[in-house]
Amino acid sequence: MTTPVVAIIGRPNVGKSTLFNRLSETKRAIVIDRPGATRDRNYGDSSWNGKPFRVVDTGGFEPLARNGLLTRMREQTTRAVDEAQAIIFLMDGMDGMTPSDEEIAALLRKTEKPVFFVVNKIDGPKHEARSFDFYRLGVEPIYSISAQHGLGVGDLMDDVAAALPRSERIVTPEYHRIRIAVTGRPNVGKSSLVNALLGYERVIVNATPGTTRDTIDTDFDLGDRKYTLIDTAGVRKKSRVSRKLETAMVQEVIKTLNRCDLALILVDAAEGVTDQDVKIAGLAYERGVASMVVINKWDLVEKDNSTLGTYITMIRDNFKYLSFAPILTLSALTGQRVPRIFPMIDTVYEQYTKRVPTALLNRALAGITRRMPPPRHRGKANSIVYAAQTSIKPPTFVIFTREPAAIHFSYERYLANRLREEFGFDKVPLKLQFRRKSRGAVS
Repeated sequence: MTTPVVAIIGRPNVGKSTLFNRLSETKRAIVIDRPGATRDRNYGDSSWNGKPFRVVDTGGFEPLARNGLLTRMREQTTRAVDEAQAIIFLMDGMDGMTPSDEEIAALLRKTEKPVFFVVNKIDGPKHEARSFDFYRLGVEPIYSISAQHGLGVGDLMDDVAAALPRSERIVTPEYHRIRIAVTGRPNVGKSSLVNALLGYERVIVNATPGTTRDTIDTDFDLGDRKYTLIDTAGVRKKSRVSRKLETAMVQEVIKTLNRCDLALILVDAAEGVTDQDVKIAGLAYERGVASMVVINKWDLVEKDNSTLGTYITMIRDNFKYLSFAPILTLSALTGQRVPRIFPMIDTVYEQYTKRVPTALLNRALAGITRRMPPPRHRGKANSIVYAAQTSIKPPTFVIFTREPAAIHFSYERYLANRLREEFGFDKVPLKLQFRRKSRGAVS
């Protein structure tokens, strides 16, 4: 049996994301006072009374929606309900019961799954009367809570946990799962690529820029490999990041890069490289994240024998610091070359987590420095005494020398390039740290 799922559903702006963040002990879902900030399903791990479960935050459910984005949000909510073992139906005590609440309640009466009817924004005893109107739904009990302050949440979750089947899943350590962030500016095709990779519509795809607002995590297995795909909100130009929502989206992208192993940096083939593409690539590089440049919408480009070479040159010229990053061309819309992504991800991740034995590293460095010794410092040899790999993700090497400050950037680049050739690190970032040798070391 897999870990049980608890879905939080309700109209827009009733506090679903606030409750999700409290239960998952994260702040991954964007919380602002505006309806519809969450549009996709957002998953988080939680437990209560010793029972682990996954909690799902959903986009606002509008039962009467017939077209447009609200319809897609309703479809996502319906899928979350279908996969859940328990459902929290959240309503807004400040707004009172609405016709949409009644429609949702009528739909939920048709399921045999346990449903918990919850009135939110009951911030103290003086607000308790706000929940009385909801008894007209003809269901009991009605739970009164404040998702923001935590009031009543304990009583609710005691009953939710009791209704869940016990999980028998053996939890795989997080480092065994490759975390892949799908990044890029708005409307470059991130959600379309996630859906193409998964083989179904996991995230909402809409032609309006900025449809994805939260980061959306999806765990899945392919053969014996385990992955997490993270669909991120697009980073917009600074001049456009004027509202609280856009600022939160940018911060979420940065947090995603901090917790992923590999970033797929999407570039629009029809528009070419923009300043925002360069910014996103720079953020990934600064954080030592393994990267792949994915040129999407390749089906829209008129091609001849030189087209691919022209695009590769454009990428290399603009992303000079990502000279190691593989480049793939594809169409998320048609599926062209999408299957090639995972074999390359596996190759990059293998390099990203590779360790070099210390003895082998020092033998290689001895040969590298014989061919080109470090520049002398104050007339004396600035020899490299010893080196060791200290970490992975990215592969990091500490190199001891007589005067670290005298190692010029060009020589550091020479060492990095030779290590890439020697040990097969040609597709990932390397980090070199130079330290002063101890007095007892022998040159």
